[in-house]
Amino acid sequence: MNREHIPSGRRRQPRENVRPEPPLDRETAARELQQFLDLALREMGLEIQYEIAPPAEKAASGEDELEVAFHGPDQELLLAHDAELLLALEHIAHRWLRLDPRLHDRVRFDCDGYRAARLDELKLSARVAAQRVRETGQPFRFNPMSARERRIIHLELAGAPDVRTASEGFGDRRQLVIYTADPRKSPA
Repeated sequence: MNREHIPSGRRRQPRENVRPEPPLDRETAARELQQFLDLALREMGLEIQYEIAPPAEKAASGEDELEVAFHGPDQELLLAHDAELLLALEHIAHRWLRLDPRLHDRVRFDCDGYRAARLDELKLSARVAAQRVRETGQPFRFNPMSARERRIIHLELAGAPDVRTASEGFGDRRQLVIYTADPRKSPA
């Protein structure tokens, strides 16, 4: 009998129960986002303009994604405290749109290149941490981060030699950990 070994004695569940990711209706989402942002920015009294469009890198591919780019005199307020207000607006917009959680990555908010800078920062952190794991054999645990940010690090290190990544923990305390891929190099 040829059975695949699954840790903890559980058999792998068939993937038949996995629902396909629903499409994002860009036109409807853009209209709803405009309605939400006009109301929210007016009520908050922010001097901010925005543009809703497919992300520049995805525009030609026709993928169903939207990016809201903010600019204006109050943009520093959106970016203060690690872009806390920008990310909060994005979260509320996802709720306003009643987006399936699997589509949250497809509607992004950005201001003054914050997302691109954060992406570069995460990728650099991933490479530096992976090198540290290779040299010391000790696992490296990142502070808790969003699923989107953990995914960026997983993808950055997907083909990296001598290391592997795993997400551990629950909810908003979930962390990404980098381990050595060679168990002989792990400390006892």
